[in-house]
Amino acid sequence: MMAPRSRSAMLLLPALALLWGGSWPMFNLVLRELSVWTFRALAVSGAALLMFLVVRLRGIPMTVPPGRWRPLIAAALGNITAWYLAATAAILYIPSGQAAVLGYTMPLWAALISITFLREPLTGRVALALAFGAGAVALLAWPNLTRLAGAPFGIGFSLLAGIGWACGTLINKRTDWGGMHPLALTAWQLAIGAVPIVIGAFVFADLHPFLPSVTVMVAVAFLAFVPTAIGTLIWFRIVELLPAQVGALSSILVPIVAMTGGIIVHGEPFGIPQAGALTCAVAALFLALIPSSARRT
Repeated sequence: MMAPRSRSAMLLLPALALLWGGSWPMFNLVLRELSVWTFRALAVSGAALLMFLVVRLRGIPMTVPPGRWRPLIAAALGNITAWYLAATAAILYIPSGQAAVLGYTMPLWAALISITFLREPLTGRVALALAFGAGAVALLAWPNLTRLAGAPFGIGFSLLAGIGWACGTLINKRTDWGGMHPLALTAWQLAIGAVPIVIGAFVFADLHPFLPSVTVMVAVAFLAFVPTAIGTLIWFRIVELLPAQVGALSSILVPIVAMTGGIIVHGEPFGIPQAGALTCAVAALFLALIPSSARRT
């Protein structure tokens, strides 16, 4: 039978995929009126305020245990600052679906970092899951390879987002948080990660008086409170439940949902490469989440 921790993660994965993957088609709408700095300053700081409010209403301690500030700041800079800024900036140069695919190479970077620097073993099952994950990314990127080759900034920002997120995920996984409640940990990382974004917006004179359309305001509020706040909380829980490599690989499902959203909202094509990527993603998830003992029964 599937272990309880893996079973819990399996229940959280579809929710995360819908929250995160479903948000990507909305970015183009928001970025028509707001810059990357303004959008993310509003969304991330709004999500942080929401999480702090929830923590306060539930009476959860916000105290950071001694010795945890350094990993807390480092994880926030990777999980929040680098990811949200770079991933959003990439959409200015390449289509949102392709930015999602490249950004979600995060599992490959997390596995490479954990194996190379953290001395985690590379099992045959994880290696095969990595191969399927890389196949999903390659199949999604291949149809637009020519376009992507002409957009080095978009590619660079997407990969930077994935590497930053991978570093933050590994820090979260390998740090003993001293009993910090997941809601408190999420609130602190959102708040810390928002600081450089807000400062950057002021430095670049980006927070000028401007009232966007009602549609964009509603979209920003939704993106702040649902995928950013709730989605980050769910992701931290998945990382807590699963080994570092497996938890990272589980995010492969999100760009599939983002791709589907692009098909529905923007009319992007669905053919053999996309179907092959979907098959690879499902195979990677199966290998990553189903224990070998379960597959023998």
